[in-house]
Amino acid sequence: MASRRSRRRLGTGLLLLGCAALLLGIGFWFGGRMEARLRPAAPRVGSPPSVPAVKPIEELVKAARPAPRPQVEEPAPTPATPRRESARIAIVIDDLGRSLAEVDRLEALGVPLSYAVLPFEPRTREVVQRLRGRRAEILCHLPMAARDGENAGPGAISAELPVRRIKRLTEAALDAVPGAVGVNNHMGSQVTADADAMRAILEVVGKRRLFFLDSRTTAESRAFELARAAGIPAARRTVFLDAEPGVEPVAEAFAELLAIARRDGAAIGIGHPRRTTFELLEREVPAALAAGFEFVPVSYLLESDEGLPE
Repeated sequence: MASRRSRRRLGTGLLLLGCAALLLGIGFWFGGRMEARLRPAAPRVGSPPSVPAVKPIEELVKAARPAPRPQVEEPAPTPATPRRESARIAIVIDDLGRSLAEVDRLEALGVPLSYAVLPFEPRTREVVQRLRGRRAEILCHLPMAARDGENAGPGAISAELPVRRIKRLTEAALDAVPGAVGVNNHMGSQVTADADAMRAILEVVGKRRLFFLDSRTTAESRAFELARAAGIPAARRTVFLDAEPGVEPVAEAFAELLAIARRDGAAIGIGHPRRTTFELLEREVPAALAAGFEFVPVSYLLESDEGLPE
Protein backbone atom coordinates (compact mmCIF):
# COMPACT_ATOMS: atom_id res chain seq x y z
CA MET A 1 0.00 0.00 0.00
CA ALA A 2 2.85 2.29 0.94
CA SER A 3 4.77 1.48 -2.20
CA ARG A 4 1.72 2.32 -4.38
CA ARG A 5 1.46 5.78 -2.82
CA SER A 6 5.13 6.33 -3.22
CA ARG A 7 4.92 5.52 -6.92
CA ARG A 8 1.89 7.83 -7.30
CA ARG A 9 3.74 10.70 -5.63
CA LEU A 10 6.80 10.09 -7.76
CA GLY A 11 4.69 10.12 -10.92
CA THR A 12 2.95 13.29 -9.86
CA GLY A 13 6.30 14.96 -9.15
CA LEU A 14 7.68 13.98 -12.49
CA LEU A 15 4.56 15.34 -14.18
CA LEU A 16 4.87 18.64 -12.36
CA LEU A 17 8.57 18.81 -13.19
CA GLY A 18 7.81 18.22 -16.87
CA CYS A 19 5.16 20.89 -16.90
CA ALA A 20 7.53 23.33 -15.25
CA ALA A 21 10.20 22.57 -17.84
CA LEU A 22 7.65 23.00 -20.62
CA LEU A 23 6.55 26.38 -19.28
CA LEU A 24 10.16 27.49 -18.90
CA GLY A 25 10.93 26.54 -22.50
CA ILE A 26 7.88 28.42 -23.73
CA GLY A 27 9.04 31.49 -21.78
CA PHE A 28 12.50 31.41 -23.33
CA TRP A 29 11.07 31.00 -26.82
CA PHE A 30 8.66 33.88 -26.41
CA GLY A 31 11.36 36.16 -24.95
CA GLY A 32 13.69 35.40 -27.83
CA ARG A 33 11.03 36.30 -30.36
CA MET A 34 10.33 39.61 -28.65
CA GLU A 35 14.06 40.47 -28.52
CA ALA A 36 14.45 39.65 -32.20
CA ARG A 37 11.61 41.99 -33.07
CA LEU A 38 13.02 44.85 -31.01
CA ARG A 39 16.66 44.45 -32.30
CA PRO A 40 17.59 46.38 -35.56
CA ALA A 41 18.12 44.11 -38.49
CA ALA A 42 21.79 43.44 -39.33
CA PRO A 43 22.89 44.91 -42.69
CA ARG A 44 23.10 42.52 -45.56
CA VAL A 45 26.52 41.67 -46.93
CA GLY A 46 27.47 44.09 -49.75
CA SER A 47 24.82 46.71 -48.96
CA PRO A 48 25.95 50.40 -48.83
CA PRO A 49 26.55 51.92 -45.40
CA SER A 50 23.84 54.10 -43.98
CA VAL A 51 26.16 57.18 -43.81
CA PRO A 52 27.79 58.24 -47.14
CA ALA A 53 31.61 58.37 -47.21
CA VAL A 54 33.32 61.82 -47.24
CA LYS A 55 35.40 62.64 -50.39
CA PRO A 56 39.12 63.38 -49.92
CA ILE A 57 40.04 67.09 -49.63
CA GLU A 58 42.05 66.96 -52.86
CA GLU A 59 38.92 66.00 -54.81
CA LEU A 60 36.93 68.79 -53.20
CA VAL A 61 39.55 71.39 -54.04
CA LYS A 62 39.82 70.13 -57.58
CA ALA A 63 36.07 70.25 -58.03
CA ALA A 64 36.00 73.86 -56.81
CA ARG A 65 38.53 75.08 -59.35
CA PRO A 66 37.22 76.66 -62.57
CA ALA A 67 37.81 74.76 -65.77
CA PRO A 68 40.88 75.98 -67.68
CA ARG A 69 40.28 78.27 -70.63
CA PRO A 70 40.78 76.68 -74.03
CA GLN A 71 44.05 77.58 -75.72
CA VAL A 72 43.57 79.68 -78.85
CA GLU A 73 46.31 79.34 -81.45
CA GLU A 74 47.50 82.58 -83.04
CA PRO A 75 47.31 82.66 -86.83
CA ALA A 76 50.57 82.19 -88.67
CA PRO A 77 52.01 85.36 -90.19
CA THR A 78 51.28 85.89 -93.85
CA PRO A 79 53.93 86.95 -96.39
CA ALA A 80 52.64 90.52 -96.06
CA THR A 81 53.41 90.52 -92.33
CA PRO A 82 56.79 88.81 -91.83
CA ARG A 83 58.05 87.99 -88.38
CA ARG A 84 60.04 90.82 -86.83
CA GLU A 85 63.20 88.78 -86.47
CA SER A 86 63.12 87.86 -90.18
CA ALA A 87 62.80 91.40 -91.62
CA ARG A 88 65.21 93.95 -90.19
CA ILE A 89 65.87 97.36 -91.65
CA ALA A 90 68.71 99.75 -90.87
CA ILE A 91 68.44 103.32 -92.11
CA VAL A 92 71.53 105.53 -92.14
CA ILE A 93 71.12 109.27 -92.64
CA ASP A 94 74.22 110.83 -94.22
CA ASP A 95 75.50 114.41 -94.45
CA LEU A 96 74.55 115.53 -90.94
CA GLY A 97 76.43 118.29 -89.16
CA ARG A 98 74.83 121.40 -90.59
CA SER A 99 71.60 121.66 -88.60
CA LEU A 100 70.12 120.54 -85.28
CA ALA A 101 66.60 120.72 -86.70
CA GLU A 102 67.39 117.77 -88.98
CA VAL A 103 68.34 115.67 -85.98
CA ASP A 104 65.18 116.63 -84.07
CA ARG A 105 62.96 115.67 -86.99
CA LEU A 106 64.66 112.31 -87.37
CA GLU A 107 64.40 111.61 -83.65
CA ALA A 108 60.65 112.23 -83.86
CA LEU A 109 60.29 109.08 -86.00
CA GLY A 110 60.65 107.05 -82.82
CA VAL A 111 62.73 104.23 -84.33
CA PRO A 112 66.45 103.48 -84.08
CA LEU A 113 68.48 105.14 -86.83
CA SER A 114 72.18 105.54 -87.52
CA TYR A 115 73.46 109.11 -87.95
CA ALA A 116 76.45 109.70 -90.23
CA VAL A 117 77.99 113.06 -89.29
CA LEU A 118 80.41 114.99 -91.50
CA PRO A 119 83.46 115.85 -89.40
CA PHE A 120 84.22 119.41 -90.46
CA GLU A 121 80.83 121.15 -90.82
CA PRO A 122 79.83 124.35 -88.98
CA ARG A 123 77.59 122.56 -86.44
CA THR A 124 79.31 119.18 -86.26
CA ARG A 125 80.17 119.55 -82.56
CA GLU A 126 76.62 120.53 -81.57
CA VAL A 127 75.07 117.74 -83.61
CA VAL A 128 77.40 115.16 -82.07
CA GLN A 129 76.65 116.41 -78.56
CA ARG A 130 72.91 116.21 -79.21
CA LEU A 131 73.16 112.69 -80.58
CA ARG A 132 75.40 111.48 -77.78
CA GLY A 133 73.00 112.93 -75.23
CA ARG A 134 70.25 110.82 -76.79
CA ARG A 135 72.53 107.75 -77.02
CA ALA A 136 72.00 107.49 -80.76
CA GLU A 137 74.32 105.48 -82.99
CA ILE A 138 76.87 107.81 -84.63
CA LEU A 139 79.09 107.20 -87.65
CA CYS A 140 81.89 109.41 -88.91
CA HIS A 141 80.89 110.28 -92.47
CA LEU A 142 84.44 110.32 -93.85
CA PRO A 143 84.88 112.68 -96.85
CA MET A 144 86.53 110.97 -99.83
CA ALA A 145 87.24 112.16 -103.34
CA ALA A 146 84.92 111.25 -106.19
CA ARG A 147 86.00 110.25 -109.68
CA ASP A 148 84.02 113.04 -111.33
CA GLY A 149 85.96 115.65 -109.39
CA GLU A 150 82.97 116.80 -107.31
CA ASN A 151 84.00 118.59 -104.15
CA ALA A 152 83.75 116.22 -101.18
CA GLY A 153 84.10 118.99 -98.63
CA PRO A 154 86.76 119.98 -96.11
CA GLY A 155 89.28 117.34 -95.09
CA ALA A 156 88.53 115.10 -98.06
CA ILE A 157 90.84 112.15 -98.63
CA SER A 158 92.21 111.50 -102.11
CA ALA A 159 93.79 108.30 -103.40
CA GLU A 160 96.59 110.44 -104.79
CA LEU A 161 97.75 111.48 -101.31
CA PRO A 162 100.62 109.72 -99.52
CA VAL A 163 99.56 106.92 -97.17
CA ARG A 164 100.79 108.88 -94.15
CA ARG A 165 98.64 111.85 -95.14
CA ILE A 166 95.60 109.62 -95.64
CA LYS A 167 96.03 108.20 -92.13
CA ARG A 168 96.34 111.66 -90.58
CA LEU A 169 93.21 112.92 -92.31
CA THR A 170 91.32 109.83 -91.15
CA GLU A 171 92.47 110.34 -87.56
CA ALA A 172 91.53 114.04 -87.64
CA ALA A 173 88.04 113.21 -88.94
CA LEU A 174 87.48 110.61 -86.23
CA ASP A 175 88.66 113.03 -83.55
CA ALA A 176 86.08 115.55 -84.78
CA VAL A 177 83.23 113.04 -84.26
CA PRO A 178 83.79 111.70 -80.73
CA GLY A 179 81.56 108.81 -79.80
CA ALA A 180 81.38 107.44 -83.34
CA VAL A 181 81.17 103.64 -83.41
CA GLY A 182 81.69 103.29 -87.14
CA VAL A 183 82.77 104.96 -90.37
CA ASN A 184 81.17 105.26 -93.79
CA ASN A 185 82.35 107.04 -96.90
CA HIS A 186 81.01 110.39 -98.06
CA MET A 187 81.22 110.23 -101.88
CA GLY A 188 84.51 108.33 -102.36
CA SER A 189 84.12 106.58 -105.70
CA GLN A 190 87.80 107.27 -106.39
CA VAL A 191 89.12 106.20 -102.97
CA THR A 192 87.01 103.10 -102.24
CA ALA A 193 88.13 101.57 -105.54
CA ASP A 194 91.80 102.08 -104.62
CA ALA A 195 93.15 99.21 -102.48
CA ASP A 196 96.19 101.09 -101.09
CA ALA A 197 94.16 104.13 -100.02
CA MET A 198 91.50 101.95 -98.40
CA ARG A 199 94.06 99.87 -96.51
CA ALA A 200 95.49 103.06 -95.01
CA ILE A 201 92.05 104.24 -93.91
CA LEU A 202 91.06 100.82 -92.54
CA GLU A 203 94.27 100.57 -90.54
CA VAL A 204 93.14 103.58 -88.52
CA VAL A 205 89.58 102.29 -88.31
CA GLY A 206 90.79 98.93 -87.02
CA LYS A 207 93.06 100.46 -84.38
CA ARG A 208 90.13 102.44 -83.03
CA ARG A 209 88.00 99.28 -82.97
CA LEU A 210 85.29 100.73 -85.19
CA PHE A 211 83.26 99.15 -87.99
CA PHE A 212 83.10 100.22 -91.62
CA LEU A 213 79.98 100.71 -93.72
CA ASP A 214 80.61 100.74 -97.46
CA SER A 215 78.19 103.25 -98.97
CA ARG A 216 78.92 101.69 -102.39
CA THR A 217 79.07 104.88 -104.38
CA THR A 218 80.71 102.81 -107.11
CA ALA A 219 80.30 99.24 -108.26
CA GLU A 220 84.09 98.96 -108.17
CA SER A 221 84.33 99.64 -104.44
CA ARG A 222 86.70 97.35 -102.55
CA ALA A 223 85.99 98.82 -99.12
CA PHE A 224 83.85 95.97 -97.78
CA GLU A 225 86.10 93.12 -98.90
CA LEU A 226 89.24 94.85 -97.62
CA ALA A 227 87.60 95.59 -94.26
CA ARG A 228 86.63 91.94 -93.83
CA ALA A 229 90.09 90.80 -94.90
CA ALA A 230 91.53 93.02 -92.16
CA GLY A 231 89.18 91.51 -89.57
CA ILE A 232 87.10 94.67 -89.26
CA PRO A 233 83.31 94.28 -88.83
CA ALA A 234 81.67 95.66 -91.94
CA ALA A 235 78.46 96.05 -93.91
CA ARG A 236 77.43 97.50 -97.26
CA ARG A 237 74.56 99.66 -98.39
CA THR A 238 71.61 97.91 -100.02
CA VAL A 239 69.52 100.82 -101.36
CA PHE A 240 69.98 104.57 -101.71
CA LEU A 241 66.64 106.01 -100.72
CA ASP A 242 67.01 109.34 -102.47
CA ALA A 243 69.57 108.91 -105.22
CA GLU A 244 66.98 110.43 -107.55
CA PRO A 245 64.94 113.50 -106.55
CA GLY A 246 61.18 113.44 -106.42
CA VAL A 247 58.46 111.84 -104.34
CA GLU A 248 57.86 108.81 -106.55
CA PRO A 249 61.52 107.70 -106.88
CA VAL A 250 61.98 107.93 -103.11
CA ALA A 251 58.79 105.93 -102.49
CA GLU A 252 59.90 103.30 -105.00
CA ALA A 253 63.32 103.04 -103.37
CA PHE A 254 61.77 102.54 -99.93
CA ALA A 255 59.46 99.86 -101.32
CA GLU A 256 62.52 98.13 -102.79
CA LEU A 257 64.22 98.28 -99.39
CA LEU A 258 61.25 96.54 -97.76
CA ALA A 259 61.10 93.90 -100.48
CA ILE A 260 64.80 93.05 -100.11
CA ALA A 261 64.49 92.90 -96.32
CA ARG A 262 61.56 90.53 -96.65
CA ARG A 263 63.48 88.34 -99.10
CA ASP A 264 66.89 88.34 -97.43
CA GLY A 265 65.96 88.98 -93.80
CA ALA A 266 67.69 92.38 -93.59
CA ALA A 267 68.53 95.43 -95.67
CA ILE A 268 70.40 98.72 -95.23
CA GLY A 269 69.10 101.96 -96.68
CA ILE A 270 71.00 105.25 -96.87
CA GLY A 271 69.20 108.57 -97.10
CA HIS A 272 69.95 112.24 -96.73
CA PRO A 273 68.38 115.13 -94.81
CA ARG A 274 66.04 116.20 -97.60
CA ARG A 275 62.37 117.18 -97.48
CA THR A 276 61.16 114.30 -99.65
CA THR A 277 63.14 111.80 -97.59
CA PHE A 278 61.79 113.14 -94.29
CA GLU A 279 58.22 113.09 -95.56
CA LEU A 280 58.62 109.56 -96.91
CA LEU A 281 59.97 108.25 -93.59
CA GLU A 282 57.30 110.02 -91.56
CA ARG A 283 54.61 108.43 -93.71
CA GLU A 284 56.03 104.94 -94.33
CA VAL A 285 57.89 104.01 -91.14
CA PRO A 286 54.67 103.58 -89.09
CA ALA A 287 53.19 101.46 -91.89
CA ALA A 288 56.31 99.29 -92.04
CA LEU A 289 56.20 98.78 -88.28
CA ALA A 290 52.56 97.75 -88.50
CA ALA A 291 53.50 95.25 -91.22
CA GLY A 292 56.02 93.60 -88.87
CA PHE A 293 59.33 95.09 -90.00
CA GLU A 294 61.91 95.95 -87.35
CA PHE A 295 64.14 99.02 -87.51
CA VAL A 296 67.60 98.56 -86.02
CA PRO A 297 70.91 100.48 -85.93
CA VAL A 298 73.24 99.49 -88.74
CA SER A 299 75.66 97.95 -86.22
CA TYR A 300 73.10 95.14 -85.78
CA LEU A 301 73.65 94.03 -89.37
CA LEU A 302 77.43 93.81 -89.52
CA GLU A 303 79.39 90.85 -90.83
CA SER A 304 82.08 90.02 -88.31
CA ASP A 305 84.21 87.18 -86.99
CA GLU A 306 83.31 85.46 -83.71
CA GLY A 307 86.92 85.84 -82.66
CA LEU A 308 86.86 89.62 -82.85
CA PRO A 309 86.82 91.40 -79.48
CA GLU A 310 83.51 93.02 -78.66
